[in-house]
Amino acid sequence: MNSENIPSPGKESIINGLNQDLAREYKAIIQYVVFSSTLKGAEYGNIAEQLEKHASDELEHALKVAKQIDYLGGTPTMKSEEAKPSENPKEMLEIDLRAEQETIRNYRERIRQAEEAGEYALSEVLRGIIAQEQDHEIDLKDALGLR
Repeated sequence: MNSENIPSPGKESIINGLNQDLAREYKAIIQYVVFSSTLKGAEYGNIAEQLEKHASDELEHALKVAKQIDYLGGTPTMKSEEAKPSENPKEMLEIDLRAEQETIRNYRERIRQAEEAGEYALSEVLRGIIAQEQDHEIDLKDALGLR
């Protein structure tokens, strides 16, 4: 790697954060795939279908984040955060809801970092991801009767 390809300290911090975000997206994919397949009971049929869609959305997010990491001069992680297992339908949805809320908080921080570093295109990509994550949060709150 020559010196012009070495990320600046600000970009390095963004890359590290994005890799944490990417690991969280991988975890979300795993949890949504497993939970959508194992939710039992008629009352969970609709949310199980939504979780399948969420898994697809999270894959799209992972691809976008990985491309941004590469663009900034980093290497996308291949490690996932550890998925949290559960056999209780309500707990599955609560786990997913907490994960979505954490993801939204972290992407907001990443937007702040990106804008401070002048990486406005990255901040726009992340805003699009946050919009979908907020939709997931709403779906989960609805399924849990929290809205």
